[in-house]
Amino acid sequence: MAVQSLSLQRQMELVFWQIKEELAHLSSGIVFVHIRNNVIGKFGVRHFPLETRGGKLERAKEGGLTEVHWLSFRQMAVDALSLKNWTHGEICFEFALKKGILHTSVQFESNYNMANLLTANQ
Repeated sequence: MAVQSLSLQRQMELVFWQIKEELAHLSSGIVFVHIRNNVIGKFGVRHFPLETRGGKLERAKEGGLTEVHWLSFRQMAVDALSLKNWTHGEICFEFALKKGILHTSVQFESNYNMANLLTANQ
């Protein structure tokens, strides 16, 4: 099955299934998704595994996302797609566990290509 034939929401669900195990070990980070022509290409996780305490680096103490956290995070990401109004860009979903509560935010970035503008106007 070609990715292009799947809805963007279904593609986002597939992204979250792919990174589920990684998120189970992380307490904070950013899930990024690159979109071109409403098709997800590159995606992954930027994570923050280290903290400083008293000037010393330590691994984050809190565990990773639970099944409930993951389900909530995945649904937020799918719902956020309804706010996107461009075809090319990147979405970053930041997450952090604080005292067992999942905090998330979303950032949209649209991308344009000057070469496409120049050739379209000729």
